[in-house]
Amino acid sequence: MKIKTKLNAGVGLLFFMIIILSTLGGWFIYQLKKDTQNILVANYNTLQYSRNMLLSLEEISTEPFAMSEFQKNLDLQRRNITESGEKEATQNINDHFWELKVDKGNVNIQSEIRKDIAELMQLNMNAIQIKSGIANTTAENAIAVISIAGTLCFLIAFILMVNLPANISNPIRELTSSIHQIANQNYRERVQFESSSEFGELARSFNTMAEKLQEYSESRIDKILKGKKRIETLIDNMHDAVIGIDEDRKVLFVNDEALKISGLKKENFVGKLIQDVAVSNDLVRDLIREIVNPDATKNSTGTLKIFMEGKENYFEKEILDINVVPTGEKESRFIGQVIMLRNITPFKELDLAKTHFMGTVSHEFKTPISSIQMGLQLLENERIGHLNEEQEKLVSGIKDDTQRLLRITGELLNMTQLESGVVQLNIKPSSVQNMIEDVIAANKSAAENKEIFIKTNIASGISVVNADSEKTSWVLNNIVSNAIRYSHEKSVVEINVVKLDNDQVKFSVTDNGRGIEEQYLNKVFTRYFRIPGTKTEGTGLGLSISKEFIEAQGGTIAVESEIGVGSTFYFVLDLIF
Repeated sequence: MKIKTKLNAGVGLLFFMIIILSTLGGWFIYQLKKDTQNILVANYNTLQYSRNMLLSLEEISTEPFAMSEFQKNLDLQRRNITESGEKEATQNINDHFWELKVDKGNVNIQSEIRKDIAELMQLNMNAIQIKSGIANTTAENAIAVISIAGTLCFLIAFILMVNLPANISNPIRELTSSIHQIANQNYRERVQFESSSEFGELARSFNTMAEKLQEYSESRIDKILKGKKRIETLIDNMHDAVIGIDEDRKVLFVNDEALKISGLKKENFVGKLIQDVAVSNDLVRDLIREIVNPDATKNSTGTLKIFMEGKENYFEKEILDINVVPTGEKESRFIGQVIMLRNITPFKELDLAKTHFMGTVSHEFKTPISSIQMGLQLLENERIGHLNEEQEKLVSGIKDDTQRLLRITGELLNMTQLESGVVQLNIKPSSVQNMIEDVIAANKSAAENKEIFIKTNIASGISVVNADSEKTSWVLNNIVSNAIRYSHEKSVVEINVVKLDNDQVKFSVTDNGRGIEEQYLNKVFTRYFRIPGTKTEGTGLGLSISKEFIEAQGGTIAVESEIGVGSTFYFVLDLIF
C-alpha cells in the first residue's frame, strides 16, 4: 500500500472521530443550555419580581413611589406566568393589592399580600428544583455517552499511533542513516531495502544520487562545487529576502524568500541585469531606485509594504556595498551589492495591536468618566442637598482625579490617532487671541489654587496664525498646564507671542519652576519619558503629542531651561496678515 493511502486513511479516521466527539459534545451542550435557559427565563424573573414587590410593600407607608414600583413588578409578573398555579397566585396578589390601594394602612391586607407572594415564590422554587433535576440528568447522560465515545476513539487512535508511525519511520530511519554516511563523504553507501511504495522509489533515486556524488567526489571540481553549494544553501535558508548583484548590476543569486516576495521565477532573475528585471516588476523597481540613481544615498534603509499571502507584509530594506582586497593588492575593490529585505511584519502587527488596544481602552474610559462627572455635578447642586466640609473635600478630590483621568485618556486617544494616521488637520487662519483666552480659561482654576498669575503678551500686528486652531490650542494648553504644575506657588507664568523675521509667529510659555537638567532637554519630547525625580503625576505623552501636532502643521517646537530659574517651551508657526 502507498504511504499516501495509509496516511489518508489514518488521518481521515481520526478526523471522523473528532467530528463525532464534537457533534456529541455540541448536542449535549445545547440541551444543557435549553434546560438552564428555562430556569433563568421562566422562574428566575418571577423570583426577582416577587422580591421587588416585597421590598416595595415594606416602603408603601414611607415612600410615595413604592405603589408604582409594586404595580410595575406586578405587571411584569403577569406577563411571565409559566408554571401551574402561578396564574391564580398572581391574581390573588393583584386582588389584594387593589384592596391595599383603597386602604394603605391596613396591616392585614399587607400580610395577605406577603403570603400570596411567598406562595408565588414557592411555586417557582419547586419548578427550579424540578428543572434542575432534568438538567442534572442531561449532564449525566452527556458524561456517559461522551465517555464511551471517547474511550472508543482513544482505542482506535492508540492502535493507529502504534502501527502507522512504525510503517513510515523504519524506512526513514534506514534512509537517514545512509544520508549521514553520504554527508560524511562516504559516497559508496547504498540503500538496500526493496519496496513497491514511495520508499522504494526514493531508495532507487538515492542510490543513483550516491553514484553521481561518487563520480563528482573523485573529480577536481568537487571542492569548488562544495563551497558554492554551501554558500547557496546558506543564502536560500535565510528568512530574509536576499538579492546579490555584481559590479555590472547583473544578478548573481537570489534566494527563495526573494522569489516568493517578487513573484518571479529563478530563471527570469539570475543572470539578468537587474534594471531589465525591474522593467516588468514594480517591487524590484522600488528596490533598485537608490542603485540606478547616482544621487541617491547608499546604504539607506526604508520600509516597504507588500501584499503577500492574503495580507499586508512590511519589510525593511537595506543595500550593502561589497568590497574586497584582491590578492597582492592593498586597496579594496567594489565587486557588487547585496539587497536585503527583513520581514518586520510581526513587529508591525504587535505595534498595531498595541495602538488599537490603547485606543479602545481610552475610548471606553470616557463613558464611566463622564458618568462620574455627572454625579459630581449633582452632588455639587444645592438642590440635591448640602454637603458638609469633609464631604466637599472628598468631592473636590474626586473631581481632580476625574479631570486627571480624562486628560490621560485624551492623551492616549491622541497618541493612537497619530500612530494610526487618522488625525486630520484643519489648517486655516486662526485667531491668536481666542486660542490664548481659551487656554487661560481652561487653566484658571489650577492657577488660582497655587496663586499663580498668568501673564500674556501678544506683539502688535499679530492677530491670525495659519494653524489648526483645535490642535494648536491643545498644545498651548498642555504647555501652560505643565508650567503651572511645575511652578512654585505665588509665581508667574508668562505667555508671549512674537513675530519672527521670516513671516512666522513664535508662541512661548515661561515658568519659574526648578528647571530641566541639560541632559534631559533633548528627551522631554520623547514618548513616555518623564524626568527622573519628578513627583508630579503624568503619562509622559503630552509633549510628544504636542511635537507631533506642531510638526504636522509644518512648525517646530523646542525648550530652553536653566536649573533653579525655570523653563521656556516654545513653538513656531506660519503667520498670516
